[in-house]
Amino acid sequence: MRFSKKVIAISALSLITFLLLANWIVMIWLDNKLTHLLSEKNKTPYYFSYSDLKVSIWSGTIFVSEITILPKSAKKDSAVKTGIYGKIKNVDVRHFSIWNVLFNDKITARSITIETPEIEVYQKNEKSTNRSKSTRSSVVKPFQQIITVSDLYINRGSLKIMHSKSKVAILNASNINVKLQGILITDAVLKRPIPFSFEVYSFTCDSIYYKNNPFYHIAAHSIQTENSGISLKDFEMIPDVSRKQFVAQLPKEKDLYALKAASVEIKNMAAGFKNEKLFFDAGNVILNNISATIYRSKTPADDLSKKPLYNKLLRELPFAMNIDTLSIRNSLLVYEEALNFETGSGKLSFNKFNLLATNIQSGYGQKKMDDLKISITCLFMNIAPMKIDWKLNVLDKLDGFTIKGSILKFDTKKLGTFTKPYINIKQEGIFDEVHFNFTGNDVVSNGDFALKYHDLKVTLYQKKDPNKKSKIKSAIANLLVKNDSENETKTTNVSVKRIPEKSFYNFLWRNIAEGMKKILI
Repeated sequence: MRFSKKVIAISALSLITFLLLANWIVMIWLDNKLTHLLSEKNKTPYYFSYSDLKVSIWSGTIFVSEITILPKSAKKDSAVKTGIYGKIKNVDVRHFSIWNVLFNDKITARSITIETPEIEVYQKNEKSTNRSKSTRSSVVKPFQQIITVSDLYINRGSLKIMHSKSKVAILNASNINVKLQGILITDAVLKRPIPFSFEVYSFTCDSIYYKNNPFYHIAAHSIQTENSGISLKDFEMIPDVSRKQFVAQLPKEKDLYALKAASVEIKNMAAGFKNEKLFFDAGNVILNNISATIYRSKTPADDLSKKPLYNKLLRELPFAMNIDTLSIRNSLLVYEEALNFETGSGKLSFNKFNLLATNIQSGYGQKKMDDLKISITCLFMNIAPMKIDWKLNVLDKLDGFTIKGSILKFDTKKLGTFTKPYINIKQEGIFDEVHFNFTGNDVVSNGDFALKYHDLKVTLYQKKDPNKKSKIKSAIANLLVKNDSENETKTTNVSVKRIPEKSFYNFLWRNIAEGMKKILI
């Protein structure tokens, strides 16, 4: 019995010694393998350096601290930066596969946590259309050669994407926190605009700046997004050029936009790919306190291409989209149009603007759908209550629509901010009631227009000196215009052919103008 205990003790001691020796040998081999993976001879276009590397076979962890990332091309050409430059406080890899490290020269693990990464990416190609392709080739693919994980966590990161030559920022984001779980990267997935798929994600960021084209940038603060929704604070899409610079670069007329929103929320969201096809669903999209200005100069040549109505625009979207409800709350919309820079622009404003749209869908894969309905309330020129109800069906290939509305107690003097710089006319008088109800399609519209008004008078100004009144022309105009509806609501029928090169809003305005002309003259 004593002999048996002695044999057992020696055997156990030998086994422990063997395991410790094997662990020591594997640790050395593993350490060498990991050092090789991160050395100059790695398969990626990058050098990796670090201050400390710790590996635990028993817990399946790798801990690397003070990491620096540098493109191998940086030593050859230091004048022009390209690729990724980065510093990372530490990286913690959990539940890695020893087999893949030892025999496949690749780290495969359950999760990786990256603390305080400071990353700068310099891109050769400055065209926005090629940025997703550039990101796939320069960022995702090289690191896929070294490590593949199921879950990724990034804490307190920062990211800059710059043009290599101009050094202009494409993207700048700070205090980034990311959670991605169930990551999948395949050759098919790499071809997508987002070059990986995932099951669960969340993203927060203190601020983000994105230069989306030569004219505009997008920025926001306090960004939060996850599988089911997105929340942005202080969102803006602002021009980076002046109006004169914008107009000078236009071969044809085009609108210039300036947009700010106190908050943007997307709720009950689902987005991704089904059968390699993009889809986007949302229960609610809410935009609060928008301030939007649309500016158009008539200096450039007219854009004579056909302008599709909203039915067709939504019908021909190349992906599945569904938004149950879109809400715009307590906002300001300003439209400006200018014949030239000398006379300035005419302005129309829609204050306290509220919009509710339901059943916004693309026509992709659809055979039948309910009508898209839009309801708008606002103060026209900040004084006159205005209401609009608008309905259309996306699948209607005739692009049919109905739109009805009203404007009450409108002092026409307010229109001077638009008509004086634009057509050199001022007016005064009150539109007590304006009502319209039009039904139309891509070719023609018909409907009813009604107007009750009093004390209407117009003043025309001289072309050579816009500050001087043209008394004769004004007198003739006032002889032609009926200045009072005699306390009655005058009604008329309207029929207008659409100008295909003009927008839906031009079509609507021409219907209203036709009704006013019939009643006033």
